[in-house]
Amino acid sequence: MVLFTRLLQAAERAARWPSLCAVCRGWGAQRVCDVCVQRFASPLPRCRRCALQVPQGVESCGACLTDPPPCSRAIAAVDYGHPWDGLITQFKFHDALDLAPTLAGRMLDAYLDAQSPAPTLLLPIPLSEVRLRERGYNQAAVLAKRLGAALGCEVDATLLLRVKDTPHQLAFPPDQRAGNVRAAFAVEPRRRAELLGRVVTLVDDVMTTGATVAEAARTLLRAGASEVSVWVVARTPRHDAP
Repeated sequence: MVLFTRLLQAAERAARWPSLCAVCRGWGAQRVCDVCVQRFASPLPRCRRCALQVPQGVESCGACLTDPPPCSRAIAAVDYGHPWDGLITQFKFHDALDLAPTLAGRMLDAYLDAQSPAPTLLLPIPLSEVRLRERGYNQAAVLAKRLGAALGCEVDATLLLRVKDTPHQLAFPPDQRAGNVRAAFAVEPRRRAELLGRVVTLVDDVMTTGATVAEAARTLLRAGASEVSVWVVARTPRHDAP
C-alpha cells in the first residue's frame, strides 16, 4: 500500500507538468493532447445496457432486448482500439499512473454525454489479493477515486470483494468467460446492510464480453442493491473480442 501511495503521488506530480503526448508525441499540457482526444475519443451512439456501438437513434442492441444484462446502464468512453488499447495496457500493467487523469477524464465526458443520473456510490471492480500484490495497485480503484473526487460521490474499494483468484479472461474464449468468473465476487459480509436499496455504479478499465461486470452486478443485486450500472474507459467491439 505504501508503494502504491508513492506511485500515485509521483504520478499526480508528473501530471501537473507539461509533457509529450503519449499518442502523437507532440508537446502538450497533458498526457494525451486535446487534438488526439478529439481525434480518437469522439462520442459514439452506444447501447444503453452493454455500451456496444449501435446505429444513431437506437437505444438498445438486439442482444440486450432479447436477454437484458444485469446492469441497467453501461457507459463506455471509447472503443478498445488504437491508441487506447496501448495506453490502458501501460496504465494497467506498467505503472503508468500519470495516464489516470486522461482516462478518467474521458469517462467523465462519456457520463456527461450520456445524460445519465448522477452516481451516488462508485465501486471499482476488485482484484484478487494475489493479483493486487503482483501489480501493486488496482487500476479500477485509481479511476474510481478520480471520478469520485470530480463528482463528489462516495467511492468504496472494500465493499465488493474478489474472493476467487481466476485466470485472466483473455485465456478463455468468449463463451467460457462467464464460467471463469462465476462466484468470483462477494459483498463484505459485515457490511451487507450498507448495500440495501443502494444504486451502485461499477468502475473498470475495459469491458470485453461483459462477463466480469455481469457477475459482479449479480452479486450486488443478490446482496440487496436496487440497481447496478457500469462505467468503463473502453468497450471491446463485438467483432474484435478475442
